[in-house]
Amino acid sequence: MREHPTRYVFVVVNTIFLSAFALSCILPILNLAATSLSSAHRVEAGHVGIWPVDFTLSSYQYIFRDNEFFQAFINSVVRLIIGVPLNIIMVFLTAYPLSRPQRYLRGRTAISWFFVLTMLFSGGMIPTYMLVNAMGLNNTIWALLLPGAVPVFYIVLMINFFKQVPEELYEAAVLDGASELRVMAQIYVPLSLPSVVTILLFTIVAHWNSWFDGIIYMNDTARYPLQSYLQAVVINKMDVTMDISLSTNLNQQTMDAARLFLATLPILLLYLPLQRYFIKGLHIGSVKG
Repeated sequence: MREHPTRYVFVVVNTIFLSAFALSCILPILNLAATSLSSAHRVEAGHVGIWPVDFTLSSYQYIFRDNEFFQAFINSVVRLIIGVPLNIIMVFLTAYPLSRPQRYLRGRTAISWFFVLTMLFSGGMIPTYMLVNAMGLNNTIWALLLPGAVPVFYIVLMINFFKQVPEELYEAAVLDGASELRVMAQIYVPLSLPSVVTILLFTIVAHWNSWFDGIIYMNDTARYPLQSYLQAVVINKMDVTMDISLSTNLNQQTMDAARLFLATLPILLLYLPLQRYFIKGLHIGSVKG
């Protein structure tokens, strides 16, 4: 079957556009890495592009002795270890019953709208802070986790994914004596694995990149998650205990570049093994049949 000439035009234009978009995402990361690996006077002179000039590891050697940076890194890791499973469990336990037909859960529509309304209306930042403070959660890890423990947007996505599981599988499992929890864990979740991994990746990125809640709820900078620490150091220029004037290969720009690159690296490494699930999960539900 012959393709229309406009098809070739579309392919060429689309390839050029997507290639340019990909480069616009990759080049800043390469420049960040090159800046962190270059000498200070080369960076100040504007000689650094996407390749290091006068290669040096001085920035990373200083950061590896920066206890504040690694404490913030550990805080973010702890947040991931507790927060991601908490979010995923709440998504499963909420989305599964709401994905069942009305005959299995009376008032399902009203309950679903109750959750959706929380996406449209909220108490605001000040009432939320007052609530967190009244519960005694300020300056604790739970102040970062509990306010967003039930991610409604991901629940809505998972409801749609669960609805695509054939009803016959549910009926067969119930006839074999499986409980609702077992049906969810052994049938619905495995069959929705691409979508689960997609939501898992979104949740990890959301926790890792979150910084504003750390600034609000943490009174002690030693409890800052990594992104809050970077915001305080890189944007607000919070004083650090290290003296970078002792080395001619260092300045504030190379130090900031090294911090930012190290903060970005875990997400980049995590995305690579999850990419195939992520792409498949985005396409689930686009074709019916």
